[in-house]
Amino acid sequence: MEARLLRVLCMCSALAVALPARPPSVTIGALFTFDSVIGSSAATAIRLAVDDINRDATLLRGTNLSVLLQDTKCSGFVGTIQALELMEKQVVAVVGPQSSGIAHVISHVVSQLRVPLVSFAATDPALTSAQYPFFVRAAHDDAFQMAAVADIVAHFGWREVTAVYVDTDYGRGGVDALGDALEAARARITYKAAFPPGADRAALGDLLVRANMMESRVFVVHAGPDSGLDIFALAHTLNMMDSGYVWIATEWLAAAIDSSSSPSWRAITMGRIQGVLTLRQYTPDSDAKRSLETRFSAASRQSSSINVYGLFAYDAVWMAARAIDQFLGDGGNISFSVDPSIRDANGSALRLSSLRVLDQGEQLLRKVILANFTGVTGQVRFDGRTLVNPAYEVLNVGGTGVRRVGYWSNHTRLSVSAPSWTDGGGRAPNRTQQQQLYSVIWPGDTTAPPRGWVFPNNGRPLRIGVPYRTTYKQFVSKDSGPDGASGYCIDVFKAAVALLPYPVPVSFVLFGDGVKNPSYGELVQRVADGSMDAAVGDISIVTNRTRVVDFTQPYVESGLVIVSPVKATSSNEWAFLKPFTPGMWAVTGAFFLFVGAVVWILEHRFNPEFRGSPRKQMVTIFWFSFSTMFFAHSEEHREHPWAFRPHHLALRCPHHQLQLHRQPHLHPDSAAAVHGHPGPGQPPLQQRPHRLPGGLLRPQLHDGRARRAGVAPPRALHRRVRRQPAARPRQRRRGGHRRRAALRRALPLHQLPVQDGGAGVHQERMGIRIPA
Repeated sequence: MEARLLRVLCMCSALAVALPARPPSVTIGALFTFDSVIGSSAATAIRLAVDDINRDATLLRGTNLSVLLQDTKCSGFVGTIQALELMEKQVVAVVGPQSSGIAHVISHVVSQLRVPLVSFAATDPALTSAQYPFFVRAAHDDAFQMAAVADIVAHFGWREVTAVYVDTDYGRGGVDALGDALEAARARITYKAAFPPGADRAALGDLLVRANMMESRVFVVHAGPDSGLDIFALAHTLNMMDSGYVWIATEWLAAAIDSSSSPSWRAITMGRIQGVLTLRQYTPDSDAKRSLETRFSAASRQSSSINVYGLFAYDAVWMAARAIDQFLGDGGNISFSVDPSIRDANGSALRLSSLRVLDQGEQLLRKVILANFTGVTGQVRFDGRTLVNPAYEVLNVGGTGVRRVGYWSNHTRLSVSAPSWTDGGGRAPNRTQQQQLYSVIWPGDTTAPPRGWVFPNNGRPLRIGVPYRTTYKQFVSKDSGPDGASGYCIDVFKAAVALLPYPVPVSFVLFGDGVKNPSYGELVQRVADGSMDAAVGDISIVTNRTRVVDFTQPYVESGLVIVSPVKATSSNEWAFLKPFTPGMWAVTGAFFLFVGAVVWILEHRFNPEFRGSPRKQMVTIFWFSFSTMFFAHSEEHREHPWAFRPHHLALRCPHHQLQLHRQPHLHPDSAAAVHGHPGPGQPPLQQRPHRLPGGLLRPQLHDGRARRAGVAPPRALHRRVRRQPAARPRQRRRGGHRRRAALRRALPLHQLPVQDGGAGVHQERMGIRIPA
């Protein structure tokens, strides 16, 4: 037992010798603007985070964490200089900056020196590109926030938005993301009111006046706390905070309200922003969060409260500390080296040669991205390089504070229930509460959602596209009147516009070249692209078109209909002539005569009824032509319904008589059909209609002998042919009956064998072979 214990102690000693010793201290840097709303909250939060980490015995274990704070003064140039000074002091990580513009510049510096940059407030979506491999965002970017704004706009049915933003990387990136999100929600930004950083109140006033001249009354303000509050102060002066206006501010406004606890500030500022909607990144309640808020209030010099950016700054320091601890626990050794490509040129005094590259920067960066812990902001974990579980609170400013009217998350969208996630980042959304918000108090102390637009002072009439040429001009067509178009669709549109409680000036724009019917799909696409405000006409509602535009309720019922003019008509005994025109009656009569002439040509050589004097033959032709319509299909068909079928086929055999019988009402498989007996209710064979080859299709009855014969019906109703005995005795030939039996089994039913009385004649007229 003692020997085993000795071996274990020896192995532990060897392992301690093999692993490098932890450094006594590690330094990280922090870049932000000290006197800003975000910076003042972040400074206290970072100091509290460093103190908590050094007191935690399970983290860094013997290594002291120190932080160097640098003031960027909200300037890209100053921020770059401060970043270079931090790099000279060989920091292993940098927390910050708070500005997206400064983050774009500093990201190039840290990428060259391989130092991870963990930002808690730079929310420009473009920072996640592969151009900045060492940039890690410890907060949610503006792509999610603008998706929440677009959902709010779509929830209240607004279609046009005016964006008021600071013209920086932060402002432009956020507005670009807002435009993409609104396009997915079938809305758009109609006017972009951009102002430069540090603009004075006069410039901001002129900007708001120009924005107020547009038709949209939905304003989205994406700026910093200082300039954003100036915008609301000027809007209140210009009476743009009255009823009918909609103001949506991004999360900067919630940060300013949370950070300011002064009663005088709240009395003045809150009175100017009544009815404004704003967003705040959602952080679930926890004991750690409440403890931090209490200690923050005690440590703050101005007795202010911590805002959401301070919470993310606190977690960003813990994220860097945990990554350093895991790196050192895996045996990592922090070292710096000189990069020959970084040097001063031409006697420069910037001391670039003093900058050192972190040799283990890539390994430390991987540890930062693999962070997975629960902080004061909730679950801290990355999906790729994006923080998981983006969620926001929707707040409504009222009185001296804010009121929560709903939540937004990437999984449940708008909801009145707080987002919740299971361990590991799984989602458990309340799907029954989707796309819902509590009632909002809008500017002007109204609860009814504003319409969101008015007719602008310098606006133009609505451009309504109508087809230039249509097949049915009764619906829509070009007109020489003042509107330029007329028709049923135009009348319906005018009647709908007349019902509005306000005037709507419109102008009809003809679409197409006027020679052929235009493409209705292209007309709908013009509306979707914004070239036209709407389209009126006989436009069918199909699936592909509903994906890009909205349609009114159909006012013409679809289906097969007959449209005819309504007028009084008189009826008389010649009314049967009205369905056809005189030309149609003439063509019909000509065809009757043509048919009679063709039948006479085919029949007069064999049929005595078509012979005689020329007068008799002409009378027969006329009689046959017109009697087929009134006599053959009417009178005799009622007398002998079994007498004629249109699928009969005539045979011409000049030497012999053929007797081909047909029993239409006798089933071909019955026993009576096999033995040649008539079926029930059928006349005897001698009284059935027959025809001679070349005879008329009109049946006649004869006693005992057949003058006319017809072939059997199609194959489905064929049965074997019953042969009539010949006039002279049959000459029997050896093997003849066997050949005939085989022929009956082999031939199709429409090739009927007919006995010629032993004469041995082959007939191949009209596709029918009659073998001997």
